[in-house]
Order: sequence, then C-alpha cells, then structure tokens
Amino acid sequence: MTWLFDSSICYGAGTLQSTWTLTPMILGPMLLVALLYGVGATRLWSRSSRALPHRLVQAMLFGAGWLVLVVALISPIHAMSERVFAAHMTEHELMMAVAAPLIAAAAPGGALIWALPAGARGLFGRAARGATLAGLWEYMTHPTVATILHGLAIWVWHMPGLFEAALVRGPLHYAQHASFLVTAVVFWWVMLRKAESGRAVLHLFFTALHTSLLGVLLVVSPRLWYPANTLDSSLWGLNALEDQQLAGLIMWVPAGLVYALAALLLAGNWIARSGKGSHDALRSA
Repeated sequence: MTWLFDSSICYGAGTLQSTWTLTPMILGPMLLVALLYGVGATRLWSRSSRALPHRLVQAMLFGAGWLVLVVALISPIHAMSERVFAAHMTEHELMMAVAAPLIAAAAPGGALIWALPAGARGLFGRAARGATLAGLWEYMTHPTVATILHGLAIWVWHMPGLFEAALVRGPLHYAQHASFLVTAVVFWWVMLRKAESGRAVLHLFFTALHTSLLGVLLVVSPRLWYPANTLDSSLWGLNALEDQQLAGLIMWVPAGLVYALAALLLAGNWIARSGKGSHDALRSA
C-alpha cells in the first residue's frame, strides 16, 4: 500500500488504486473535528442523561458522515480522482450528497461548542449573539441564499479552466473541496432543520434539477471538458470520453436522486402533518 503525504508527489498510475492520502492539510482538520466532537458530545452527555437516546442518534449520524468523508478524501478514491474523472465525481458527490446531509442532520454545532474551554464558550456565545455575526448567519441560512450558494459552488468550480487549475494547484483544490462541503452542509442544515417543509421541497427539487442538468451536459457533450482529469481513465476500463460520460451519469442519476428523494420524504412528512392538523381541527370544531 502506498501512502501519499503530499499532493505534489508524483506516483505511477499502477499505485493509484492502493494510495491513501495522508496529507496534513486534509487529515489534520478531519482528526481535529472528530476530536472536538467527541470531547463536546461527552461533556453534553455527562450533563444530562434525559436526552441521551437523541444525542446517540446524532453521534451516529455525525460518525457516519465523518466516515464518508474519510472514504472521499483519504481512501484511494481521492488519489484516483486526480486522474480519473468518474472517481473525481464520486468523491465530490460523496461529500455533497452523502456526508453533508448526514452531518447536517447530526446538528454538531452544540457538541463542537462544548468542546471549547468554558471561557472560550462564553466568548463565542457573546460573539454569536452580536448583531454582525447573528445577522450574517441569518442571511447565509435563508433558504434561497443557501440554495444559490450551493448551486454557485457546483457550477463555478465546474468551469473547465477553474476545474483543471484546481487539479494542479493544491491550495485551489483544498478551496474547491472546502466550498463544496461547507455550502452543502449549510444547504442541508437549512433544508432539514430550518426551512418550512414546503419551501424546502421546492429548493431540493430545484437543486436536483440543476445538478442533473450539469450531469446531462457532461454525458451528451462530444468533447472533453477536463482532459487533464482523464489521464488514467483506463484504470476503470474506460476511454477519456467514456470516463466523462460516467462522471456525468454519477452526477445526474444517483446524486440527483438523493436531492429528489429528500424532497419526496419531506413532502410526505409535510402532507402527513397537514392532514393530521386538519383532522385535529375538525375534531375540535
């Protein structure tokens, strides 16, 4: 097994399928977040056992999302993603359509804050209640704003020049992944925990539509969008154009279905609650 400690190290295509990425810029933040969450969750659990079942579910959701990020960013998928476009798309969709909703559903903010020393928690709380940060957070988590930011991150980073530049410039690649993950987590948090159900359904269907459109464009395009990302397409038994088509299918079908399925589940829950509310109103009339 090969261990890749720095994205600038050259390695042969034959080692890609056994290369684990242990770049400090990726591994360090992931370990830090896991440690902080563990410390904070333990402190919360020790304060009250009444909400323990709910917090255990949150911890399992967070752990599942964190493990998906390990698969996307540290496993051999990441090493292959720099030279196989379908692997690159798999990595991105694992981050945005699998890890992000799991982490958002876990609502890890409380645990992460409780990992801080008491003084730092107080300082953070006062800053968060300040007009500037509170107003910025309220704006960023408006359903329309969250949807636009998530969509912009996807479409802007898939512009050919910017996408290929990120392949060869480490800091730009980190920025790409960070923008994908952060906007996706915020988007899913808003849809699952803040937005009114009917509005969330509309935003999820819209996101499913525009991400599927990008996938379709990749599938039907007769030319390569990112030639530098298809250098080792043969690792997956594909030529370069087939690699691009498979990447488009990954974005179009399974990733698009995640957004659409989430919308359908929220719609079903919304209809059920509306029906129950109507029934209760009739009974009390």
